[in-house]
Amino acid sequence: MVETTRRPAARVICLDAAWRVLLLRWHDPVDGAWLWEPPGGGIEPGETPLAAARRELVEETGLDPGAVLDRSVPVERDVRWKGTRYVGPEAFFVAYFAEESPSLTRTGLLPDEQVDLHSHAWVSWSGLASLPDRVEPPQLLTVLRALTPDGPWRGEGR
Repeated sequence: MVETTRRPAARVICLDAAWRVLLLRWHDPVDGAWLWEPPGGGIEPGETPLAAARRELVEETGLDPGAVLDRSVPVERDVRWKGTRYVGPEAFFVAYFAEESPSLTRTGLLPDEQVDLHSHAWVSWSGLASLPDRVEPPQLLTVLRALTPDGPWRGEGR
């Protein structure tokens, strides 16, 4: 039986100058699954969701934490990782970067994260559906639209 854990967490949807979204490609060493996910992770005791989002962004990407806006949407998560099922709401924040495809650094990752984080990509919104592995959360486009009402899709009637 898979252990189920409720873990408060925060994630950052990073958008570059071309409105591409940053996704990290992780490999689960327990079940061999691959997944694409925005940067983020657990909220430490006494930490606000915004502070956790900014800390995780720096740890996983080296990008400027000041780019993370103080606006979030809650997303119900149900994801398996390393033999544990994580459920519950996560705060999703948005960050805008003025350049196209800013480069990342991995210096803040823990040793096991260095192994599990395979790669990253700046993906166009239309390219999300064609990624070779599952995207978490599955409703990422809905989350993107909720966080970025001024985005390039306004007026599309969605």
